Amino acid sequence: MEIPKFDALFWSSKYQEGQTGWDMGEVSPPIKNYIDQLTNKNLSILIPGAGNAYEAAYLFEQGFTDVTVLDLAKEPLDNFKKRVPDFPESNLVQQDFFNHEGQYDLIIEQTFFCALDPSLRISYIDKMKALLKLKGKLVGLLFDFRLSNEGPPFGGDADAYSLAFQKQFHLKTLTPCYNSIKPRDGKELFINFVKTN
Repeated sequence: MEIPKFDALFWSSKYQEGQTGWDMGEVSPPIKNYIDQLTNKNLSILIPGAGNAYEAAYLFEQGFTDVTVLDLAKEPLDNFKKRVPDFPESNLVQQDFFNHEGQYDLIIEQTFFCALDPSLRISYIDKMKALLKLKGKLVGLLFDFRLSNEGPPFGGDADAYSLAFQKQFHLKTLTPCYNSIKPRDGKELFINFVKTN
């Protein structure tokens, strides 16, 4: 079976057809909990594959000044503009993640990794390392269910993630979530990975 190409057209059609089952309609509780502990509002933050970017809206509401929202599709960025009209438009970027340039203190992972074809996972890890400043953090959620060819979302487990990420990152936290929304209960791992040399 040929794997479909998950390009901008693929994701745009999902939004146009209302096939956005991954969309919670609100900031994810585990990520909100993490954001609530941050004290430096000037952190440079990237949210790749952000979709409707509820996390970015929440960060903006909390006074964070340097948040970049990145998505391959135009529709979620347009949706975000309507919902958060005061958000700086220059920080809404329609682009392929692998072509993005920049240096960030924090990258928030919210169902982006699992939306990529699994063959891109090592490239994702390398790119994340390149985009983070030294001691920068990759924080968020990875799905915890058996990896299969049927996706997105594509799954994985803590052992596989640990093996893949440990070459590039210090795995500060990789643990099952205690505060997932009900449909994702028992299927999410919270990560806090720190870029090393």
